[in-house]
Amino acid sequence: MQKQSFVRGTFILTAASLTTRILGFVSGIFLARTLGAEGIGLLMMAHPLVPLVITLTELGLPVAISKMVAEADVKGDKLKEKRILAVSLAITGTLSVILTLAALLGSKYIAALFLTDQRAYYAMLAITPIAPIVAISAVLKGYFRGKQHMMSIALSDIFEHIAHIACMLALVQLLLPYGIEYAAAGAMVGSVVGEGVGLLYLFSKYKWNARGDANRQKASEHLRHGKRTFAELMRMGLPTTGLGFVHSIYSAFQPMLITKSLALFGLGTAMATKQYGMLVGYAFPLLVFPSFITHSLSTALIPAVSEAMANRNGMDVHRRMDQAMRIAMLVGAPATVILYIWATPLTTLLYKSPEAGPLLKLLAPIFFLHYFEAPLHAVLLGLGKAGTTMWNYIAMTIMKAAAIYFLGSQFGITGIVLGMNFGICFITMLNFFSISGFIGFYLDLRRIVKTAICMAVMAFAGQYGFSYAKHIGMTELWGMLASIGFALAVFMIALLLTNSINARSVFRFGGFGSGGPASLRK
Repeated sequence: MQKQSFVRGTFILTAASLTTRILGFVSGIFLARTLGAEGIGLLMMAHPLVPLVITLTELGLPVAISKMVAEADVKGDKLKEKRILAVSLAITGTLSVILTLAALLGSKYIAALFLTDQRAYYAMLAITPIAPIVAISAVLKGYFRGKQHMMSIALSDIFEHIAHIACMLALVQLLLPYGIEYAAAGAMVGSVVGEGVGLLYLFSKYKWNARGDANRQKASEHLRHGKRTFAELMRMGLPTTGLGFVHSIYSAFQPMLITKSLALFGLGTAMATKQYGMLVGYAFPLLVFPSFITHSLSTALIPAVSEAMANRNGMDVHRRMDQAMRIAMLVGAPATVILYIWATPLTTLLYKSPEAGPLLKLLAPIFFLHYFEAPLHAVLLGLGKAGTTMWNYIAMTIMKAAAIYFLGSQFGITGIVLGMNFGICFITMLNFFSISGFIGFYLDLRRIVKTAICMAVMAFAGQYGFSYAKHIGMTELWGMLASIGFALAVFMIALLLTNSINARSVFRFGGFGSGGPASLRK
């Protein structure tokens, strides 16, 4: 099995993530136009129950598998790799089957309790079988991450999305004449089929790579001697599961928290709902879109850090984290400038909602820190500090909820945004100081100053370019696109002039050559 380097793995996952996001965006447009707001509403009612079941079945094992397989791979312990996989599959397989059967048998009760529109029952029933497929796929993906074979994960995601879209298009068109509730169920079946195709690819890839393995043992043998492996998996998996539960509970609680604080400020229910919709429906999708790159980075970072720790190579841990911070900065800096300078034009052109622009502009500067949060979280997991990530997240959630409630009740939607900004700063700082305490990592202030200068130059160029485009009579769309392109070019030139990156390293996946950070530091 060919192992990809950390940066190459990040590049492969980023390319795959961009491809699947484009495919998802296109299929989402088709689905919205075919089913309409009513059909999409039925899908959204049925879908939220699935993440909770998946969280229960996975038990945080994919992250633990990634770390433990990377450590076993460094030591050449093939037997332990197979044991990790066998124990994980036994746990997730058993839990997912039990929970799926319970969900199917209790589907009528669950529908009556959670679904406000009983027509969503068919969609809920159709999506239920996805839990065991996703759980087993997650285990195999954790294994391939640990082996640092990101191409298998990337291809499985692409095949999954292609199968999902093809099946969804066919079933929605086929079932729509029978009623919108059946068409929504057909769309859910497409999701299940897509996940099944991705799982089949991962399984076939694993079997192909395992051919001729001299260390083969029966699964029963692995399970009989797997008590210690089980304990190691749970030591890391349970805190990750706890974090997932806290996140799920807070996500369900947040809409009520925000609308309640806005009501205390004096807004009526309709206006509070509208402002909440602008915040989470318009501003946040734009803010989080660039984070697919840092998510890919984080996926590759966990096994890379785990491997360095297994080798007792502290310098390599620092090098990986330095690379991660640089990539996050190169992604977050231009994204922040674009979302700040073109906030109102973006929300106007995409959503026909210019009033959402000020919210986006208020969030964008602090949201810059969000692009560092995922890599910092991944480094902590790679260091084996899953418990630290959980407690940091719990502390942040409590503090953010209090800030949103207090500031929202005093300053309205502006206070809500300030509370969210506080949460982003809090979790990023907590995770950074935790890592610094464990491995003694510190930021290079020269790099921060250089990046800030480059951002300022980009912002000035973008503002000038957009004003000039409007002056010569360009439409708002083309003027925005042209000025953003001009600003990005200026930003890249500024990076080169300040030696933040060099011309040769630009062609080495985001400014990182094989020489590591030292080759870039001027």
